[in-house]
Amino acid sequence: MKHAFLKLERWTTGFSTVVACLMLVVASSLGMFQIITRFVLEQPAEWTEILIRLSLIWMVFMGIPAAFRQGAMVSVDVLYRWSPVKVKRVLDWVVSMAALLLIGIIIWWGWDYALRGRVQSMAGLESISMFWGYVAMPIGAMFCVIGIIGNLIDPQRQELETAQ
Repeated sequence: MKHAFLKLERWTTGFSTVVACLMLVVASSLGMFQIITRFVLEQPAEWTEILIRLSLIWMVFMGIPAAFRQGAMVSVDVLYRWSPVKVKRVLDWVVSMAALLLIGIIIWWGWDYALRGRVQSMAGLESISMFWGYVAMPIGAMFCVIGIIGNLIDPQRQELETAQ
């Protein structure tokens, strides 16, 4: 069961990371397009601004699961480093439960916010609903849940190893 869940977690975290990377490519490409149209062609494309913002929002919320999987959660690093093994495991559970509580709130209120925003349209892209911008929160948060549980089952603690 543990190996099956970790396999699912690797797939979902990998997928969310690929989506985050693609959103970065979209944002940077649109940024370059915006610069060219505004300063070279002197015909600004206003629609690129909202798409850049939208892709950056999706990039952040789809990139967070990878950070959670690597153990980059709120914790007291010094306390963790100086604690015995049993206390470290308790700290793992406390930090994971706190993170899951926060992510649960983001899922709940993010979905509510997305549903409320579906009647709004994006400025500059009147044909697209704001639902697609707001729904990044609960979707990214659902991927985070899998990453947090994966880190609890198989702790990686990569943030401690790479800390300066």
